[in-house]
Amino acid sequence: MSLDHELERWEKETVQPVTAKFKERKAEFTSPSGISLPRAAVPGETDYMQQLGFPGEYPFTRGVQPTMYRSRFWTMRQYAGFASAEESNKRYRYLLDQGQTGLSVAFDLPTQIGYDADDPMSMGEVGKVGVSISSLRDMETLFAGIPLEKVSTSMTINSPAAILLAMYIAVGKKQGVSASQLRGTIQNDILKEYVARGTYIFPPTPSLRLITDSFQFCEKEVPNWNTISISGYHIREAGSTAVQEVAFTLADAIAYTQAAIDAGLEVDHFASQLSFFFAAHNDFLEEVAKFRAARRLWARIMRERFGAKDPKSWMLRFHTQTGGVTLTAQQPENNIVRVAIQALAAVMGGTQSLHTNSMDEALWLPTEKSVRTALRTQQIIAHESGVADTIDPLAGSYVVEYLTDEIEKRALEYIKKIDDMGGALAAIERGYMQNEIQDSAYRYQKAVESKEQIVVGMNAFQVEDKIELEQLRVNPAIEQQQRAKLAELRASRDNFKVNELLAQLETAAKSSENLIPLFVTCVENDMTLGEICGVLRKVWGEYQPPVWG
Repeated sequence: MSLDHELERWEKETVQPVTAKFKERKAEFTSPSGISLPRAAVPGETDYMQQLGFPGEYPFTRGVQPTMYRSRFWTMRQYAGFASAEESNKRYRYLLDQGQTGLSVAFDLPTQIGYDADDPMSMGEVGKVGVSISSLRDMETLFAGIPLEKVSTSMTINSPAAILLAMYIAVGKKQGVSASQLRGTIQNDILKEYVARGTYIFPPTPSLRLITDSFQFCEKEVPNWNTISISGYHIREAGSTAVQEVAFTLADAIAYTQAAIDAGLEVDHFASQLSFFFAAHNDFLEEVAKFRAARRLWARIMRERFGAKDPKSWMLRFHTQTGGVTLTAQQPENNIVRVAIQALAAVMGGTQSLHTNSMDEALWLPTEKSVRTALRTQQIIAHESGVADTIDPLAGSYVVEYLTDEIEKRALEYIKKIDDMGGALAAIERGYMQNEIQDSAYRYQKAVESKEQIVVGMNAFQVEDKIELEQLRVNPAIEQQQRAKLAELRASRDNFKVNELLAQLETAAKSSENLIPLFVTCVENDMTLGEICGVLRKVWGEYQPPVWG
């Protein structure tokens, strides 16, 4: 007797008598992406080798490495940075002492949009949401006492990413560490800034040039560096579904890959230096399936669409951060549980590195204690849960495989729509991705307000609660201190050389030459981030988002 027949029999003879007496909680159960969930999933028709394969082999559904965490745990990389370089350096050294295995740098808003701390545009924002970096001297202080040949550093910076990379290379040289020894990542993902986040500076064409310059330079000079972290995280934070997160992230990745090929790079020369950055949210099964689907879909895109021959080019390697927008200011201790569920999903989905949010981040910058608890969450999963001892432990779960297939299919439908529009950039300029994300965010908010979606402690199970957590406060004197440092730098450097380099940079920006070597020279001669970006603004202009009517 067929399985379909048996399923029909079970529904009629076993389920219906029960549901006639006790109604189910909902008329229909769906994932947050709108995927209908079966009451009890059953095996589908699957070509195992075509759809799953083995870990470390195409299509990488089960993981990009043949031994995964049995050889080495994921990198525990807590995102940190606030106030001055001195303050952030103390936090980094503390985290490394507590067992963190990689650094992740948060920059303040002026740094993210290419302004020095003494620029009028920076007033009131210096050191508030990340560390203030205006010069190579700040960067040296940030990494003082941290051996760059031994740590992997991720820098969450986009529009001026190439300049911060140049600073990191220059700090390495001062430590006696060659560029070829450096390991880490620059986010360097400008398309998602136009879609979801807004910390852009330049128009798309010169922005893409900086990205391909980074690809080309690092391929030869910094081979262990991930030249881009193509980010679905901020797309998800803006309100997208899991399906949209995968689709729009990979659509952006397709655009970057094509731009690099158009610039004359060979796909197999740069593809292994691409990396990705995803969110992990609360719907555990959908999140595990999302990571597996993204891996498989990217492998097929690279092999079939771009003709990549090297298996390393097919691998989607990714960092994960637990979902910032899922955290609540109400009953913040509940966030520890949310983060643990999300982190477990990321690990069971095969992440290469992980940041766990702190319970107080919906309220203020996290304290050392809350950051330590977030790090301990990862360490407990690694050392006590047992889930890292076998690869892809949920493989073969009927519902996980069903969700993996559905997410891949629906993400591919989005990618085809974007292709029909002319690619990711054209879709962004039309407002397509932005509107899709806004619609998803609106639907979720309506569900929360109607209590169709329960958020524990916020719209249900509430208590009158006085927050008694320790708070981290950024000293407002930081801004004046940064201004004073910049005044001293400008007075003590060789300003004749600086003016010479400013003119050279303006000429180079108008040409097609790779700008990264010149950026390194500029920062080594104490040119500031704002001065370099100022020249590029003068030549390229600033991006103005379109108005959609």
